[in-house]
Amino acid sequence: MSGIPAGTLRVAPTLGWGVHRPQRLVERSAMVYRRTWIIVVSGFVEPLLYLMSVRLGLGDLVGDVDLGNGRQVSYASFVAPALMAAAAMNGAIYDATMNVYFKLKYAKTYDTMLATPLEVGDVAVGEIAWAVLRGVLYAAAFALALGVSGLGGSWWILAAIPACLLVSAAFATLGMAATTYMRSWTDFEWVGAITMPIFLFSATFFPTSSYGSVAWVVNLSPLYHGVELVRAAHAGRFDATLPIHAGVLIGLTILAGIVVQRRMARLLVI
Repeated sequence: MSGIPAGTLRVAPTLGWGVHRPQRLVERSAMVYRRTWIIVVSGFVEPLLYLMSVRLGLGDLVGDVDLGNGRQVSYASFVAPALMAAAAMNGAIYDATMNVYFKLKYAKTYDTMLATPLEVGDVAVGEIAWAVLRGVLYAAAFALALGVSGLGGSWWILAAIPACLLVSAAFATLGMAATTYMRSWTDFEWVGAITMPIFLFSATFFPTSSYGSVAWVVNLSPLYHGVELVRAAHAGRFDATLPIHAGVLIGLTILAGIVVQRRMARLLVI
């Protein structure tokens, strides 16, 4: 122990995931939200309000949207799948940012967890898993709302749930990775400043062709790739571009997951 001042001994966790019991984090979050379920329910309300405004007002002004190959759909049917993907994004990003930051910096929840057999990998994977689950719950609730309103199309809408899972996974890991760099609550202004343009400019309300020469910018949005997957599932349309969109989301999830792994291992040194 020579060379280490007394009282400053620190044992660093390994950079490996060390994943053994991540489900304990999911169980804990489920128990916490059992008494605050209104927070979860209210999460998909914003996209639903957008959809209602489109269907009741704007849809009549815009008319049908040309999807190519001679296919046209109502504007509400065009926007609905995109808002479903946005609901998945919202659910994941909310839980993976502010909630994780509070537990990490203020409540010191993870320090307490690491005094048990749980490891850093359990904390990271468990929190991401819960954020993904919350995003999928938002998407499922939105799909149910589409079915009730008559905008659900066919039973193909159920195929949009796995697509929303990819959206949730990408934004959960990206959000948690960003949260590990947050220094104060003020930094969370960036979350809204980034997610709002992503929401508006991901072919959510307009076809990609409407963006003209800057259409390539849309391709940089993670949500755009999710919107394309959900929109294709909603229409029962499958083509060669869908694996590319799925691959982008999976790739982002893996890369952001690596960042989360390393940052959480560094921040939760005990």
